[in-house]
Amino acid sequence: MKLSADLSKFETRLGYHFTSPALLVRSLTHSSMVSPHRDDNQRLEFLGDRVLGLVMADALLAADPNANEGQLAPRFNALVRKETCADVARQIDLGAVLKLGRSEMKSGGRRKDALLADAMEAVIAAVYQDAGFAAARDLIIQLWGDRINNVEDDARDAKTALQEWAQGRGEPPPAYVEVAREGPDHQPVFTIEARLTSGPSAQATAGSKRQAEQAAAKALLKEVSG
Repeated sequence: MKLSADLSKFETRLGYHFTSPALLVRSLTHSSMVSPHRDDNQRLEFLGDRVLGLVMADALLAADPNANEGQLAPRFNALVRKETCADVARQIDLGAVLKLGRSEMKSGGRRKDALLADAMEAVIAAVYQDAGFAAARDLIIQLWGDRINNVEDDARDAKTALQEWAQGRGEPPPAYVEVAREGPDHQPVFTIEARLTSGPSAQATAGSKRQAEQAAAKALLKEVSG
């Protein structure tokens, strides 16, 4: 099987060239494209999630031999969560080569965190099946890069941390208000404002409400804690 020019370029961005190109094609095929002659990436995503988890657990243990389970768990969650996987996928422009059905394409599927994250995990599994665990581990370490060393900054969910900060001072939980929505329906951009009843607030903009809320919470937490 010969890869298309787009997929060959993606291999270069990925930093890995497949012995079995069909594995790459399957890893990038969303369920909306399933046909009798085409398998989707769901089974690979299931496997890739487990490979990623093992690699990250091992990397975190090696990075900090003195860390206890309570310290390691939030770091692990920050590295394997869907948002992080989607960010890595965007880093290599995985969305450009996703194989999507028409409905998913119209709804902006190439930008959706869930689809990007699942496909990223499926690609990891495809590398694992193509060349074994060592190749998958090397790929993950390369793609995640400095995220592993800087994970402490991202280990706590910003909205949870801000809520704990407010409750610790006798305040009700912060409110999140959509103050703007721009762009076409299939590619909306949200501006969210995080507000505390005591007055402080902060805004952030992102391609999903969840991301914008998290970014606004992080900005507000930095403001009130600084």
